[in-house]
Amino acid sequence: MAKKGRYIYEWPRPMVTVDAAVFRLVKKDTQILLIKRGHEPYKDCWSLPGGFIEMDEELEDAAARELKEETGLAGIKLEQMRTYGTVGRDPRGRQISVVFRGIAKGEETLKAGDDAAEAKWFSVKKLPRKMGFDHREIIQETQNQRRVKSKG
Repeated sequence: MAKKGRYIYEWPRPMVTVDAAVFRLVKKDTQILLIKRGHEPYKDCWSLPGGFIEMDEELEDAAARELKEETGLAGIKLEQMRTYGTVGRDPRGRQISVVFRGIAKGEETLKAGDDAAEAKWFSVKKLPRKMGFDHREIIQETQNQRRVKSKG
């Protein structure tokens, strides 16, 4: 069995995060679950639930963990949608995020936790004005992908 070691590289490495785009349908209105960030960067802005992966954690497990920690939701089936890595998307440094998509039943009780100050459902037609990172674009793209998939 290999010993766990510490790797030191001479070049910088990006941060890897996961985000969860969870939708629900309420009276023909598609809604997205967002959290209000409790810390910088983008404190008090709305964003998708998500965060950094642990070194020994699978990506899907990290997305489910972050979703539960920040919103209280568990048991949502998540599927990997796309990876986002535009330079400058996070002011803390080079960040690559793997986005997962899920569908909630609609009756779930939300409970903000961890670094989320609040968790709330928003109509995809009326997203909050103040959003963090590139999450507005991710939501729009995820919503478009969802429409295409449901028609196909």
